[in-house]
Amino acid sequence: MVKTLLTALTTSLLLLSFTAFSAPKSELWAYWNSSNEANLQNVSHQSWQAFLDKYLVVDGDNTLIRYVRVSQNDKQQLKSYLSELASIDPRTLNKAEQYAYWVNLYNAITVELILDNYPVKSITKLGGLFSFGPWGDDVITITGQTLTLNDIEHRILRPIWNDPRTHYAVNCASLGCPNLQSQAFTSANTEALLERAANTFINSKKGVDINGDKATLSSIYDWFAKDFEAQGGIIAHMAKYNPKLTEFDGTIDYDYNWDLNKK
Repeated sequence: MVKTLLTALTTSLLLLSFTAFSAPKSELWAYWNSSNEANLQNVSHQSWQAFLDKYLVVDGDNTLIRYVRVSQNDKQQLKSYLSELASIDPRTLNKAEQYAYWVNLYNAITVELILDNYPVKSITKLGGLFSFGPWGDDVITITGQTLTLNDIEHRILRPIWNDPRTHYAVNCASLGCPNLQSQAFTSANTEALLERAANTFINSKKGVDINGDKATLSSIYDWFAKDFEAQGGIIAHMAKYNPKLTEFDGTIDYDYNWDLNKK
């Protein structure tokens, strides 16, 4: 009886944690909302690019990471890259450089978390006892401010740029997630990468799978529906990249695969 009650309590807490994760609000952390548009500095993401070139592979609709093959030296290089980013005050950069900085930081931290805990079946297994994943954990300190992955995505990227394509840029190390891009983001390639990522995801079955009068959409569109309102809603946004959705008038449900994006 006691074991049953504990199991039920644990399940309930995990469900609450999942609910908190599934629809975090876009709430600006004003501290980070400044820039120097006159600054022409380009932050180097070559170390991150070298990691992607070596360990990212394409497999059908997915890009996967060869976590098991990452050498100790390359793990250290990844940590050094994150330390280099942490030594920069991103507020001194122009907005285009900032966007690339935050996206690459988010994605590199996520990969590091998996490597530090590998083997693991899903990123949702990380974090505290009653946490659904590590998104609320402190992961890096920049200019004396301690940040979580949730801070980077939901308090910086989403509210400052108000671009729903950000959901295709940040990667949660899961098969259901929009793919980790094979190129590091830079101020020069961000627009092209965002368009490519949106187009690829929306035209894959993990973005939308249409069977007759039923469409199964990624749960991203359920969790963050508000982010797409300015573009006329989810379907209007998706139809820009997948014209088949323009005339769709059936039922919609949502799904997401939390299995690790491993090769």
